[in-house]
Amino acid sequence: MPEWLVWSIVAVALAIGEIVTPGLFVLGPIALAAAAAAVAAAFGAGWVIELIVFVGGSVASLAFIRPIAKAHLRLPIALRTGAAALVGSPAVVLERVDSSGGRVKIGGEVWSARAFDENQVLVPGTKVQVAEIEGATALVYV
Repeated sequence: MPEWLVWSIVAVALAIGEIVTPGLFVLGPIALAAAAAAVAAAFGAGWVIELIVFVGGSVASLAFIRPIAKAHLRLPIALRTGAAALVGSPAVVLERVDSSGGRVKIGGEVWSARAFDENQVLVPGTKVQVAEIEGATALVYV
């Protein structure tokens, strides 16, 4: 079996190992080094050169690529999107808002609104916060 094929099989096995162990990002950089060793073998390098390429590539990719990838994995677990992202946003009352309804402007958009506190009445021009979104209605409070 040609040496480049052996290195290619090792690279694929390591890549599969990376896929089934998400979050660690150790086997992926080593798979890149195995792929580099496969290229060296394809060009006819001896086993010593292939081993040097593999070890050097592993060290380099773990030292440089892994920290960059790990930094990108530090994203918040759950990003709020859509209407849920409006919770906590500031708004301005456009039409009187009470427990039965009204209108507010949230980030340039006009929304139907109700007072979060049923006893509260908000007059136009009042700056409020969005407590929650129920369907297409924002529940707001001062």
